[in-house]
Amino acid sequence: MIGKIRKKLLPPILSEIILDPIICPICSRSIPESQKDAHHLIPKSKGGKSAEYLHRICHKQIHALFSESELAKKLNTAESLRNHSDMQAFINWVKNKPDDFYERTAKSLRNKK
Repeated sequence: MIGKIRKKLLPPILSEIILDPIICPICSRSIPESQKDAHHLIPKSKGGKSAEYLHRICHKQIHALFSESELAKKLNTAESLRNHSDMQAFINWVKNKPDDFYERTAKSLRNKK
């Protein structure tokens, strides 16, 4: 991520080249700046360090459906998240929404054991 000061120092043409739209690895839609969330593929509480940008709604859906243990053990890649049946249903629903679409996400009852 380019800091605000560095961004100001870049010539306009160069800053446009560097600031290409970020594509969400979950829903494959472009992420507007207002909807960009960093997601740790392995939760920080489980020792994860690297993060990827996701749509805010995709990020919230992941944490509504899965526990941190599930994310750390089985669902620690964008591909494994995309291939999960619960996420596929969500992706099919959200893929036709505008890039800046956001709706509150309900917590899954599955995790309330």
